[in-house]
Amino acid sequence: MSAYRSPDRKRVVIAGGGFAGLWAARALSRSAAVDVLVLDRNNYHTFLPLLYQVAAAELEPEQISYPLRGVFRSLDNVDFRLCCVTGADFHARIVHTDGGDVPYDYLLLAMGSNTEFFGVPGADEHAFRLKSLEQAIGLRNHILTRFEMAAHEPDPDIQRRMLTFTVVGGGPTGVEYAGALAELIRNPIAKDFPDFNTGQARVVLLEAGSGLLAGYPEKLRQYTFRRLSRMGVDVRLESTVASVEPYQVLLKGASPVATETVVWSAGIRGNRTADAMKLPLGRGRRVTVLPSLQIAEHPHVFAAGDLALPSSGESPMIAPNATQQGALAAENILRHIRGEEVRPFKYRDKGAMATIGRSSAVVRIGTHTATGFVAWGLWLFVHLAYLIGFRNRLFVMVNWAWDYLFFERSVRLILPRIPWIERQRHSPASCVGDDENRSQGSGK
Repeated sequence: MSAYRSPDRKRVVIAGGGFAGLWAARALSRSAAVDVLVLDRNNYHTFLPLLYQVAAAELEPEQISYPLRGVFRSLDNVDFRLCCVTGADFHARIVHTDGGDVPYDYLLLAMGSNTEFFGVPGADEHAFRLKSLEQAIGLRNHILTRFEMAAHEPDPDIQRRMLTFTVVGGGPTGVEYAGALAELIRNPIAKDFPDFNTGQARVVLLEAGSGLLAGYPEKLRQYTFRRLSRMGVDVRLESTVASVEPYQVLLKGASPVATETVVWSAGIRGNRTADAMKLPLGRGRRVTVLPSLQIAEHPHVFAAGDLALPSSGESPMIAPNATQQGALAAENILRHIRGEEVRPFKYRDKGAMATIGRSSAVVRIGTHTATGFVAWGLWLFVHLAYLIGFRNRLFVMVNWAWDYLFFERSVRLILPRIPWIERQRHSPASCVGDDENRSQGSGK
């Protein structure tokens, strides 16, 4: 990796070091025609599919993250800059950041997504997000603190409220976190509090639709519901959230849920930084792009990952789609430089999977499905394979083995709050994914 820029090569600036940005940078590193600069507010890549396990005290934050400079160390034409992207001048070909303007010949917008609250009153202020390491650590702190406080709370109503953990959204993230949280409570926390009745703690999973894991085969959806119910999760289907308050969740047509913990996994939208760039936005506030992933009015600007919405074809907001789009965006940038015809994006569906607690999962690969222990083994293998860094793979595998053999979670630490993270919670969303620094808004 070198900060040197050759005047004979085109400069490609990538805004965002997530899956799309990382895969694009790797693909571009194989070309002598470009110099690549990756911009991100963090100096690390986060493996978001395992973020919920940090919040469930199963993995350490550093086990699912990897320094971007470490990734680019052996790539001579790729450099990294720590900064916040605040906007862009597409006509002058300049990216605005909090550290100054960055010129480009080609720009790839890969800033990812933000949590979408669909206008539900109080959700933005009082619900936890799960989109960053800061949020996962904050949620873990909050949950462990609830048990410490409840153990000495004389009022039984307040105690029950403290120990009610509500997850909104029955997609893969909501299902996986509800299962992981139920197991955390049932095993390690129960052993940590031998003189306190942790059995009164409950996990409530609210889903507005008629079933969990929308888009999965019906067989897998029913299995997931039964499995979570056996684990003690209170699964409530067709339960629409009307508003979120500091100490309760109000539902449409049903009794409120008294709770001090609301985890929002009901939806995501394109990164808000794109709003400031005045780009054309489509469904889910995502940037509308041509099938080639180019922005129609600006052929030197591409978008990929959760942020991009191609004008045709399927484009789910998941990691496999982001990696495929990142790789194609890199290829099309090189094709455009050479004056060749760019290729349209076509999503290759490799399947879907979700884990449901210890030793159980659901998997779809093509038309084939699997459940239970076999599916869980496939889930473990795939996630370890895509995790960056041998050390991370090793330590994650050790943690999973420890949890499986001894029903333990090794990361039950309530860490001190970091002042600058607290300040960031209340700052404007002026950075790539900046509002995702906020753990939750109520300060409970």
